[in-house]
Amino acid sequence: MNREEGSLRLVDTEPGDETYRLQDQIGFVLRKAHQRHVAIFASRIGDLTPPQFAALAKLHEVGATSQNQLGTLIAMDAATIKGVIDRLKARDFVEIARHDGDKRRVLVSLTDAGRQAVERLIPLAQEITAETLQPLTQREAGTLLKLLGRISE
Repeated sequence: MNREEGSLRLVDTEPGDETYRLQDQIGFVLRKAHQRHVAIFASRIGDLTPPQFAALAKLHEVGATSQNQLGTLIAMDAATIKGVIDRLKARDFVEIARHDGDKRRVLVSLTDAGRQAVERLIPLAQEITAETLQPLTQREAGTLLKLLGRISE
């Protein structure tokens, strides 16, 4: 494989054009897309951050789980998930308890208030996703999510 075949080029770049353009870099494009999504999220769900909502939504999906496992499930490191859980606990959205068999293990579960909040917010989250993906056709959105899933494995 020659260098040109092995290098990544956006579809609209010319062969042999290897000029570095920040706006053509995956990290830059992902960051801009993320900023757009977060702005849409904040305009619709202003009282929770996306990581806080993710924790509530995953707890709603899987039920009580360890704090570390929750962090893994929503792609957060141990320090970050602890802060998220602490803030959700302060709002009475989650409760924490020690595992019966392993007192070092912290179990997190939704409170009634947390369950009510996430059930109210899930339809908004679906609208936020739709608005974020609005510039794309349904097929393009599906392809984008599939491709992003592949590079984030």
